[in-house]
Amino acid sequence: MSESFLHYLWQFQYFNKHTLTTSDGEPVYIFHPGYKNTHAGPDFEQARIRIGDIDWVGSVEIHIDASGWIDHRHEQDAAYNNVILHVVWSNNKPAMRNDGTLLPTLELKNRVDQELIFRYKKLAGNPEEIPCASSLPAVSGIVILSMMDKALAERLQRKASVVFDLLKQNQQHWEETCYQMLAKNFGFKINADPFLQLAQNLPYKVLLKHADAAVSIEALLFGQAGFLDDDKIHGDDYLSMLKREYIFLSHKFSLHERKLSKAQWRFLRLRPANFPTIRLAQFAALLLHQKNIVSKILEAETYPELKQLFVAQQSPYWRQHYQPGKLSREEIPWLGEMSIDNIIVNTVVPLLAAYGKLKDDQAYIDRAITILQAVPSESNSIVSRWQALGIKTLTAFDSQAAIELFTCFCSKHRCLDCNIGASLLKPVT
Repeated sequence: MSESFLHYLWQFQYFNKHTLTTSDGEPVYIFHPGYKNTHAGPDFEQARIRIGDIDWVGSVEIHIDASGWIDHRHEQDAAYNNVILHVVWSNNKPAMRNDGTLLPTLELKNRVDQELIFRYKKLAGNPEEIPCASSLPAVSGIVILSMMDKALAERLQRKASVVFDLLKQNQQHWEETCYQMLAKNFGFKINADPFLQLAQNLPYKVLLKHADAAVSIEALLFGQAGFLDDDKIHGDDYLSMLKREYIFLSHKFSLHERKLSKAQWRFLRLRPANFPTIRLAQFAALLLHQKNIVSKILEAETYPELKQLFVAQQSPYWRQHYQPGKLSREEIPWLGEMSIDNIIVNTVVPLLAAYGKLKDDQAYIDRAITILQAVPSESNSIVSRWQALGIKTLTAFDSQAAIELFTCFCSKHRCLDCNIGASLLKPVT
């Protein structure tokens, strides 16, 4: 038994309601179970329940054992003063309010169909990565689509929260936040952390002072990243020039103490085109090419417009070198379409969603969703798992929803919070 299962039973009223009574024999009639509370406090809010001859409006708290009320010290928490009913699996101990009065308690242990319990335990205990995989063909397309919408909404909210956290750290400076988000994305999954740290240690306002000077921008980025400390730059005229420029600028802006080490960057098992040095060079090109990136992102109406924003060719040196001092046999390509799509999905869309929520303007959130529906689907192992089960992913909207469903519901066995899982457990009428 789990509390999440009890929440499910209460939310959908999947128990025998014939002659309901509290632990002390008062009749109970449920007009409305209330709304699930996702924040601190009682589990359900705004419930409407008749206990005895009195109609109550208030909160419902749920525990496996009634003693959980005392274990969690709810009687000492003013947030629980408006609890009108305590719903438990086992009423093993009377629950008291802080004024000493008995809290009405409803026990569900003998009111739930055993078949429902069996199916819940089977689903929740399934060790498969997608617990409902074998049962998925029995789920209607409408239920699956509704869950995809829910998963995508949760993903947008979660990614917007990352933006809000950075905004708070940056004193609500949108340009600085966007710059840091972009930097993190240019590191992709492997080098996201050092890229973000680099951006936090090298303020955007410093780069803007040299917005038209390619040498200064590259010197600041590569120097602050620790790549100009390499002995291999000796004899390389271009890198030596960058190092001289960085030494001057780092003293001017007091950057040296916050410099990263080359050891923080990962090259192992990366294709040369994904080396952090190449991504840094492409990031430098973007910063030179787009001076007011935030306003341009917010103004761009369509996917093609956004794609064009990120088309920037790295400098000649980095079209010929994957690493400092190492000449490439062939010219290194620009930022590819798949990489640009990744930036749009993981940076632009969260920024639009966060901006829309902050300004209470649904138009930006709608635009974020429209853009996701225009970007082609991502291709990865998670998306492949769903496709093998018959779930089509044609756009980034679909693939982002599929990723969220897998990582935040299936992998965490949140089957009862999932429309698909809930539909599979629904009692047969």
